[in-house]
Amino acid sequence: MTKWLRSGRRRDICFLLAAAEDGELRGQQLKSRLESHYDDRLEPKSFYGSLSALVDAGFVEKRTVGLHDVYALTDAGTQRVRDHYAWIRDCLEE
Repeated sequence: MTKWLRSGRRRDICFLLAAAEDGELRGQQLKSRLESHYDDRLEPKSFYGSLSALVDAGFVEKRTVGLHDVYALTDAGTQRVRDHYAWIRDCLEE
């Protein structure tokens, strides 16, 4: 696993994007879903720093639609999510 997915928050962002109905979410949608899951408020600077790290690493792509930034997994991000899911599944089946 690359260092960019060692962070639980970065992994969770990738899993939320993988589960998104259209395969993409606006930044605020991602932040709100994480806050709901964590039952805690996330500092915007920290959240968007994690998201930017994923974009810089090539796991997430960012595009602008109107006034909003929209994020989606790249092929590399999708593969990392699948690999991590398989690893978790294997661990739980042991």
